[in-house]
Amino acid sequence: MLPLKIAWRFVRSSWAQSALIIVGIAVGIAVQIFVGSLITSLQASLVKTTIGSSSHVTLTDPKDGQPVVYTERVQRLVTTTTGVKAVVPTRQVSTLYSNGTDRVPLTVKGGVLGELDRIYKLTPRTIAGTASLRPGEIMIGKDLAAKYALAPGDPLSLLTGSSRTTLRVSGVFDLGSSAANLRQAFSGPEFPRGLLGHRADQYTAIETQLTDPFLSKTVAAEWAAQLPTVKITNWQVENKDLLTALQSQSGSSYLIQVFVLVAVALGIASTLAVSAVQKSRQIGILKALGMADRRTGNIFFAEAMILGVTGTGLGVLTGYLLIAGFTAGTSRSPSSFPIVPEPGFIAISAAVGILVAVLSSLIPIRKTTRLDPIEVIQNG
Repeated sequence: MLPLKIAWRFVRSSWAQSALIIVGIAVGIAVQIFVGSLITSLQASLVKTTIGSSSHVTLTDPKDGQPVVYTERVQRLVTTTTGVKAVVPTRQVSTLYSNGTDRVPLTVKGGVLGELDRIYKLTPRTIAGTASLRPGEIMIGKDLAAKYALAPGDPLSLLTGSSRTTLRVSGVFDLGSSAANLRQAFSGPEFPRGLLGHRADQYTAIETQLTDPFLSKTVAAEWAAQLPTVKITNWQVENKDLLTALQSQSGSSYLIQVFVLVAVALGIASTLAVSAVQKSRQIGILKALGMADRRTGNIFFAEAMILGVTGTGLGVLTGYLLIAGFTAGTSRSPSSFPIVPEPGFIAISAAVGILVAVLSSLIPIRKTTRLDPIEVIQNG
């Protein structure tokens, strides 16, 4: 208790110096929390934008153009694997949309609306008409609808080989990608099945999504070992450039945080070292009165704890304010994304900040243990 009281006196006696180091710790922790949360949220936004409406692990037939058979064994495997949140069997056919003048490629993906919603979120992304895929109906993207003046209820003429099929537009969706909104359409399962000649258990692909997209390699490897006759692909292999960019962002974030922590540690250590020199006479007197080296060292340990805890608390608060300010300042930008502070990451940052402060007290502690009280008192 006595070392803590003395440490508090030291902090109060040099309030300007203490305030500077507290502010330094606060800035360091705030920057760490803000940068870490920014990078993490940006990665989550990029992943959601790029693969949020696509399959994470896809099962197809090894031979191009051949259907994959959705057997009971395959169904049991993919639906019972831990981490799988959606399984959607789909049939896909390439067609040409024709309005009498133009002919443009249009990929029609067929499936049950409730199942397609698990990956593509068609119902909440419907911006006109109704989300419906009953027989004879089709849903199209907003870019295709805008380019060719199509609206819900209009007929849509599709050319497939030598045949022509007319479907009714039931709704217009926005998948957040202009390419998908222009070249992708959805229908019920029977339209592509009739064109492809598939049996009821045959599909173009079995699409799945995971709760953690970064587990796709592990899940794909597990399924490949149990389904040797099925071709299994995952998004990480097909999006290597995106994966490299995400890893580079993480690396830069960690590097920034390390430098911030080093700067904080040096600031605390130098301040406490100066404090040890300034308070050497008081420490010498305490040692001459019989205070053990361990207890005199505890004074600077307590001082580091006071500075570290106070600075870290202020830094966490400042970090939240920076996140709130950034979110409010960019809310009207079309390219903005929400920064979601993760309590676990903030707790780790706070713990690391306090740990750095404590470790920085080792320098003055070592200095006081070597202090000769007689020599200090004689030299004033």
